[in-house]
Amino acid sequence: MEKFQILNKRENPAFNRQEIELNVEIEVTPKIKEAEEFIAKEFATNADNVKIRKIKGKFGSKNFIITANIYSSKEEKDKVETKNKKEKKKVEKK
Repeated sequence: MEKFQILNKRENPAFNRQEIELNVEIEVTPKIKEAEEFIAKEFATNADNVKIRKIKGKFGSKNFIITANIYSSKEEKDKVETKNKKEKKKVEKK
């Protein structure tokens, strides 16, 4: 993910997070983990503090819109974000 443009960025003090929207140019649809690591690197935070809300692209296009939330800490993220089935199973196994 070399080329990207920040479309929208705002602080949300109520949830102690930044809400961002990026336009990324890449050959294939990025995986959620890849997107989390990319955003963490670009915004100088830990990948555990990033929650990808949506990755949206059009068929045949190399441009994708990534919507994400960046929290100040993993604890803040865990308090606010709901867990999907995969994440719940992972917690139950531990």
